[in-house]
This record gives sequence, C-alpha cells and structure tokens, in this order.
Amino acid sequence: MKCPSCGDLDNKVIDSRLTKENDMIRRRRECLACQYRFTTYERIEESLPMVVKKDGQRVDFDREKIRQSIKIACQKLAVTAEDQEALVERVVRHALSLGDKEISSSQLGEQVMEGLRTLDKVAYVRFASVYRQFRDPEEFNRELERLRRGEEEKNR
Repeated sequence: MKCPSCGDLDNKVIDSRLTKENDMIRRRRECLACQYRFTTYERIEESLPMVVKKDGQRVDFDREKIRQSIKIACQKLAVTAEDQEALVERVVRHALSLGDKEISSSQLGEQVMEGLRTLDKVAYVRFASVYRQFRDPEEFNRELERLRRGEEEKNR
C-alpha cells in the first residue's frame, strides 16, 4: 500500500477490524519511512450486474452514482452518513442477490426510493421528484398523497 504522505510502499498494519456492516475490513496502517498513519478499507470484489437504462443503453453498475443520489436527496436533513451508506449497501446487496447479469435502472431507483421512504420522507420525495420526473405540481401532490395514505395505513 502506497503511503499517501510520502509515497513509500513499506508500511505495517497496526489494527484490523470489521466495519459495522461486516462487509469490509478497516485497517490502520503506519508508513515505515515517515511514520504517517492512514486507514484503508478492503472489500471483496463483487461481480455487479450491468445496469440497463430506460433507453436500452447498458452501463457498468456504479455504487458511487447511487451514493451521490442518496446524498443529494438527504442534503440538509437529519440522515446520518452511516444511514446513507447502509442504504447504499442494501441496494448493492439487493442487486447482487438477484443473481442476474443485468438489472434495470428502474429496479435500482425503486430500491433507493423504498429505502429513503423509511429513512426520511422529505428525502424520499426529493428523490422521487427527480427519479419519476414530475412535470407539474399535481404529480408532486399525488405522490405526497400516496405517502400520506401509506402512513395512515401503517398507523391503523
């Protein structure tokens, strides 16, 4: 592992532990040349499916795109970075669990929306308004009404 401070390749592992989700190993390292300490994360390389977009185009699965979409939806809301990352991991695990070589972008979008619905209603509506491409306030109101009905049914 290359030291981010001096670029030397010689370092030692000081501490290793699993992350909270038990899907990565967090390693604290120390450079033997400059004694700079840094953290690395190690995860199993997964064979993620190709994403089939609405126009039929096939693109590589991009975990970072999902992370950014969730981050934007949760901006200035009381949703922790840990909760956001956990949602990213749930979406990725769902895609892997299907066992298919391809997954539609709409399936991924629905998974993100479902996760945001449980995390924060405002984040859910923000994401849904972009994802479903609301064209007028009436579409927005219909989605809010669906959300309200779902809450009412849950409280019965």
